[in-house]
Amino acid sequence: MKLVTYLPGGSSPDPQTAMYAPRQALGRGGVLVNEKVYDLQAVCEWANREGKLNGKALPATLSSLLEFVALSPEQRIALSALVTRLPDSGLEAHPLESLRLRAPLEVPPSVRDFYAFEQHVKTARSNRGLGMIPEWYEFPVFYFSNHRAIYGPGDLIPYPRKSAALDIELEIACVIGRAGRDIAAEEAADYIAGYTIMNDWSARDLQMQEMKLNMGPVKGKDFATSLGPWLVTPDELADLKTGEGASERYNMTMVARLNGKEMSRGNFKDIYFSVPQLIERASLNTWLVPGDVIGSGTVGTGCILEQGDKRERWLQAGDEIELEIERLGVLSNKVVTGRE
Repeated sequence: MKLVTYLPGGSSPDPQTAMYAPRQALGRGGVLVNEKVYDLQAVCEWANREGKLNGKALPATLSSLLEFVALSPEQRIALSALVTRLPDSGLEAHPLESLRLRAPLEVPPSVRDFYAFEQHVKTARSNRGLGMIPEWYEFPVFYFSNHRAIYGPGDLIPYPRKSAALDIELEIACVIGRAGRDIAAEEAADYIAGYTIMNDWSARDLQMQEMKLNMGPVKGKDFATSLGPWLVTPDELADLKTGEGASERYNMTMVARLNGKEMSRGNFKDIYFSVPQLIERASLNTWLVPGDVIGSGTVGTGCILEQGDKRERWLQAGDEIELEIERLGVLSNKVVTGRE
């Protein structure tokens, strides 16, 4: 099942104002079928009314994707099984192009971003004359990103102040769909509600300054993370899966384009630490809750930083970025001049 968060066509916020407004949940949840969107609340009312959920009745109110991922896995599976019947349900369907999509989760409870692709880590360090850190292979490491700086498909990304080295990071993210603590990697796939594309925008000059102080990316990553265009449930990807349990991976091509020209190509299956292993680490000694976002880290070649001396330039105002991941769609954003 593919799910979106949307605004009706005429109710989009002013893009210039929205760039600087506090991030907040404004959209409604929808189910995407054949390029048409069915309102999630209406779908749930229809499913409950028709008694089509095999005893897995849904809540009376279910208008957002945050509420969707908080359903039990059994309820989500039952709802997913009904998707092919929606064109015959009599429910109103909105053409996708008539809607303004938001990030699937506009204000997630938290965002953890890992560093799990070996090629990215090796290349980025090598370009600085550094070898691999042996400890990197012992466990996956993450930092907390800003869950109130989430941008969606088509949003304008303001160039961060005090930076002249804006970069992208092509990533895949999973969304947690079940509360858990100290989750074993062998069981972690049961906690995944879906996957989406993630762009971890990075101010490299700010990042490098701050990391000299051993405090992580800090302001270098604090200003923007893009998610979208939709959330895809794991059943939609089953035929691409390789491995089970802690070894679960997906054979999914990942591509980044700058102003229409391909700049990166990788594959989700090449991740060194699997997403179940990331979830195990993230849940160590603490709770994960529905809606938490777990980023994979950058796929190999998935950022300008990795180009090293071959780099022509960092991003500039006016640049358009497209991130595409097989089955997950295309996440597009344009960089614009930030406030001086």
